[in-house]
Amino acid sequence: MPIKQSELILNPDGSVYHLNLRPENIAKNIIFVGDQDRVDKISKHFDSIQFTTQKREFKTTTGTYKGKQFSVMSTGIGPDNIDIVVNELDALVNIDLETRQPKKELTSLNIVRIGTSGSLQADIPVDSFVIGSHGLDLNGMLHSYQINTISNPNIEEAFVKHTNWSPKKAYPIIVKNSQELEDKLKSEKTFHGITATAGGFYGPQGRILRLALQDNDLNHKIDSFNFNKNRITNLEMETSAIYGLSALLGHNACSINAIIANRANGTFSNNPGKVVAELIEYTLEKLIQ
Repeated sequence: MPIKQSELILNPDGSVYHLNLRPENIAKNIIFVGDQDRVDKISKHFDSIQFTTQKREFKTTTGTYKGKQFSVMSTGIGPDNIDIVVNELDALVNIDLETRQPKKELTSLNIVRIGTSGSLQADIPVDSFVIGSHGLDLNGMLHSYQINTISNPNIEEAFVKHTNWSPKKAYPIIVKNSQELEDKLKSEKTFHGITATAGGFYGPQGRILRLALQDNDLNHKIDSFNFNKNRITNLEMETSAIYGLSALLGHNACSINAIIANRANGTFSNNPGKVVAELIEYTLEKLIQ
């Protein structure tokens, strides 16, 4: 049965609704960034550009870097935007948009997020790079899907016990990255650990302005968690959603973040733009190898 028009919305030109993309507009190697201005900071390194478009915060540029084709895409902030981006990307490669039927032969995309993040560990300094070995979903978006095949109950249960996690909040989910992509990205320059993904920037990440928090000690509980030498290294707003949806849909995903703040010692990078530029060049070189 074809997918209904109300479920898979297309624009008049046949492109997917939010991303404004058609299947021929994207590469199989995708780089996610949050900030739409960062798309140009990556694509300026390309040898050639074949396509570019933007709708709302979703900007995409497809081009070639040293013989390999990439699409760079801005997702905006938060797991709700990731839900839009990953589902529409999958539709572009795995659903026939004319018949509205899933394809018999499915395509796996390689998705790498280049992001910025705050370190939770005192020994991971600002201006360093962190690869998320897992995404820790603290926001609940993934609970809209059947997640039994991607969750890690032993780590999740240990985290809930360690933090005395409130039953009023969404149950935490731990999702592994693509080991293949991690192996491409890692080096002696990178740190590794669990990347926690919150559903907001202030209260959900333990920041206090004028509102009291449900758990004042949650950040300390998070940064002191350790399960079989797996510790939580950083906190941001996208990685677990990328890992979870990619794993469910059969895509490969890995997140690498420039650390621009250290929450453990209260420091902030003197030049965050420089470390992001360095991470972009580092990642592009690793992905063509």
